This record gives sequence, C-alpha cells and structure tokens, in this order.
Amino acid sequence: MVINPRQIRDFARSVGTRAKTDFLDAKVIANFAAKIQPAPRILPTEAAKKLGDILVRRRQIVTMRTTEKNRLQQAAPSVMKRVKAHVKWLEKELSDINTELRQMVQDDPEWQKKDEIIQSVPGVGPNLSVTLLADFPKLGVLNRKQIAALGGMAPFNRDSGKMRGKRSIWGGRDIVRTATYMAAFSAIRRNHSLKSLFDRLIAVGKPRKVAMVACMRKLLCVLNAMLKNHTTWNYCKPQFS
Repeated sequence: MVINPRQIRDFARSVGTRAKTDFLDAKVIANFAAKIQPAPRILPTEAAKKLGDILVRRRQIVTMRTTEKNRLQQAAPSVMKRVKAHVKWLEKELSDINTELRQMVQDDPEWQKKDEIIQSVPGVGPNLSVTLLADFPKLGVLNRKQIAALGGMAPFNRDSGKMRGKRSIWGGRDIVRTATYMAAFSAIRRNHSLKSLFDRLIAVGKPRKVAMVACMRKLLCVLNAMLKNHTTWNYCKPQFS
C-alpha cells in the first residue's frame, strides 16, 4: 500500500510529534495505519508505469518545443538556424512518442477497449485517453464523488460558524486535471451536452472558470460511468445536469 507522505506528516503533527527520525517515522506510520486504516489503493501495472513515463517525457518535449518556438521570435540571425533545427527535432521526437503511445494502447486489448470508450465522447482525444489509462487506474471503479475528488475537481467547503467561505478545488491528480481541462475546453465547442451545461452556468452568472471546472467534473464523471458500464457515448448519450 502506498500512502501520500503529506498525510503521514500531517498525522504526526496532529499527535504532537515534531521530531523526525527513522524510529519515530516507523512509529508514526504504524500508529497512522492502526488509527486511520486507509483503504487499499489500486497500483498501476508495470505497463501503466511505462506508459506514464513516456507521457512524462511527452510533456517535457511539448514544454521544450513551446519554449524554443517563443525563443525563435527573438532569436538573433546568427542562432536562428540552430533554434529552427532544434524545433524540427523536437517535433520529430513528439511525433515518434505519439506513435509509440498509440501502439502501446493498441497492443493491450483492455486498454484498446477503454480507449475506444473514452474517445467516443465528442471533444475527447488521445491525450486525455492515454493520461487516464496511465495515471488514473481507478477510473471506472469508484463512484462519481470519489472520482471528482481524486481528479482534483471537487469543490471543498471553507465554512466556519456563520461564515460561508468560497468553495475551491484542491489536491487530486494535477496531471489528470490539466489533461481534462484541455479536453473539456475542446468538448465545449464540439459536444452539445457539455456546451449546454457551460452556457447555462454562464447565463446564471457563474464565472467562466467555475463553469469550466463544472464541465471538467461532469466530463470525468461521465467517463467514469461509461467505463464502469462498458458503454460508448453513442450508445448511452448521457445528459448533463
């Protein structure tokens, strides 16, 4: 079982343990396990870990390509040729990585089936699909509230007494949240159901950021239900509310 180290450290502080040694760490971890009894987590398979490692490298390549393209706009003539050559190499590397990712999904029957379900949603492409396969093994297993919280898209209350604070999303898988944002941004323009939800929230005065997060949460919850029930978008045609 793998536990978030922050939870262990917060638990140690809550019981007054400030010092940190190997002996104290072992004692705190044992006490945490006995008191909290955390539920077992689904760990990624070796194939999923490999897929995740390649995804990390893909994000690094995309970041470097963006940086070099921005640098190209201000590059001196003496180095412009070198920057262009590097951009060209990065684009070739990105293409090769995308091909490898697609091949890995196609070579695994279970991933292939899940990929077909995920990409059946209008606006959802291979980037979100591969990210969910690699970094979100619980998708299709947990309920919608758990999935939203794990994906970092569930608003948490900040209330105390009569004070009602502003709700905000916090924690969760930032990689999944980023990929879902990009997919939701695209889906709002191509997916009628998601666009209706976004427009309705804007019409009642919700900020665009709040409306976008709501669409992200709905998209992730629908994908969770589709994988759980083994149904594609064209078959179930879920309604957003």
